[in-house]
Amino acid sequence: MKVERKDNEILIRFSPGTDTSKIQSIIDYLRYEELTSHSRATEKDVQNLTEKPKKGRWEGTKNELGLDE
Repeated sequence: MKVERKDNEILIRFSPGTDTSKIQSIIDYLRYEELTSHSRATEKDVQNLTEKPKKGRWEGTKNELGLDE
């Protein structure tokens, strides 16, 4: 593995035999960190945002399976 800085970028080079799915997982995590680094959202804020869609999805699933009768 080789790491180098070029202009405003950091280049990381891996040998051809490296498992690319593991590299992609690490890159995805780093991208997440980059995108959320300036966020002031709390865990509670995230829960509030996802609560309604999750409830709607469950209601739809119950209807599809006939569980709400």
